[in-house]
Amino acid sequence: MRVLRAAARGAVPWRNGGGVTRSIAAHPEGAGTADFIWRVSLADVGADGPFSGFPGVDRILTVVEGAGMDLTVGGQRRLVDEKFVPQRFPGDAPTDCRLLAGPVVNFNVMYRRGHAAPSVAVVRGDVTIAGPALVVALDAPAHVNGVRLGCYDAVLTEAQPVRVRAEGHTAVVTLPTR
Repeated sequence: MRVLRAAARGAVPWRNGGGVTRSIAAHPEGAGTADFIWRVSLADVGADGPFSGFPGVDRILTVVEGAGMDLTVGGQRRLVDEKFVPQRFPGDAPTDCRLLAGPVVNFNVMYRRGHAAPSVAVVRGDVTIAGPALVVALDAPAHVNGVRLGCYDAVLTEAQPVRVRAEGHTAVVTLPTR
């Protein structure tokens, strides 16, 4: 089990200037946006505008702060206005964002098509997770095998089962076996 503290993450500005991204974990470890198989991050969206395109990549986006967004994904409108509900869409479809009522923070999981897909669940209370997973406390502390996670802290687990006690909303990303 590896603890990944939020305070250790740097913010990387977007090319369009509309926000910043903080990478939590990627496979292979240290992979950039061009060569990841899966990537998990937090994005601060501060302005309306287009999302960056990621050819051959699918996204699972979860609003964790703010009122949400009105997205247009591949020409189809998609209202994303409920916190803690994962939303799937293609990362290579042209996507435009209009913020509903100010900035938002999104929890993002991206993965390459042709590889096993991760799954995302937002949990509360006590759960046991088997298999490799990334656990991220979203709005209140969580405990993983007794390790306390503050807001946006994460734990990367291996194959052994771990016990999670989530005081608030906590993301559990079940990762494909490597």
